[in-house]
Amino acid sequence: MTANEEQEMELEALRSIYEGDDCFKELSPISFQFRIGDLNESKSFLLDVSWPETYPETAPLISLDAFFNNRISPETKQVIISKMHEQVEANLGGAMMYTLFEWAKENQEMLMENHQPVVSAVTLTSNSDVNSPVSVPKKKEKKEQLTKAQKRKMIGRTDNKGELPRGWNWVDVIKHVSML
Repeated sequence: MTANEEQEMELEALRSIYEGDDCFKELSPISFQFRIGDLNESKSFLLDVSWPETYPETAPLISLDAFFNNRISPETKQVIISKMHEQVEANLGGAMMYTLFEWAKENQEMLMENHQPVVSAVTLTSNSDVNSPVSVPKKKEKKEQLTKAQKRKMIGRTDNKGELPRGWNWVDVIKHVSML
């Protein structure tokens, strides 16, 4: 069997296994993302896996460069990548994506045992500590959105100053006449 045929079979299997699972995302037929852990869990991470042309004879490319992983330290990322590569070496030559994803799920605690969340440079501070009054931002008024056809129609009705001529709306004319 050729590498492409094996990839097709594995892709079909992955689609059927992870159908409806929000942890698995197929970015393309050769690129996938798999989230290990819950979204709001501090020890969760997102694996990016891509298949080279000769996969499964050669190792898939595994990355933790997704924005989701920004809170994970480089040291922890390196530990995860090295442990994943050990699993890849053990399964080289056959379909291994399901095995890798399930191994990572089962060993999440071990992979993240030295995890110290990275604190970003931007920190939010609470204004409740300050005794000064808190200014509430004003809501912007939404302008009515017009379609192109409506805009063209309005331009046809307006004068050179952009104002509508007096009595353009027949309802206004009727009101005016009824007041007489």
